[in-house]
Amino acid sequence: MTALSIDVTDTPSAETLGAIGDRLTAFNDADVGPAGRRPLVVAAREGPGTLLAGLSGYTAWGWLYVQWLWIDEGQRGQGLAGALLAAAEAEARARGCHGAYIDTFSPVALKVYQRAGYAPFGALADFPKGRTRTFLQKPL
Repeated sequence: MTALSIDVTDTPSAETLGAIGDRLTAFNDADVGPAGRRPLVVAAREGPGTLLAGLSGYTAWGWLYVQWLWIDEGQRGQGLAGALLAAAEAEARARGCHGAYIDTFSPVALKVYQRAGYAPFGALADFPKGRTRTFLQKPL
């Protein structure tokens, strides 16, 4: 038997990352069925191209995951985050999703998500140091 080596890097090759992802996907497909993962982006623009806010995530296994939600500083406090979430949730419902989840370590964003109907289900203290990362979910 050949000796096993374990490598650690902060510069992985695209080939290695692809192989890990492909193999985990194959395992999960066999274990619980295909995820049906599809990207989802909601963008708010001014005119033909100026991005003022955006949401990025994906749907998989009947859930919407909101990975990033950004609002331009000049647009904050005007309900735009709620509008982006509502648009993403509507698309997720159209895709057959039954729930949504998101996480944040921003106290301001936490209040926004709770106003949008998301409820905390877990937290990690000091992630990052001095903050709490809160995980929230919402039935769709």
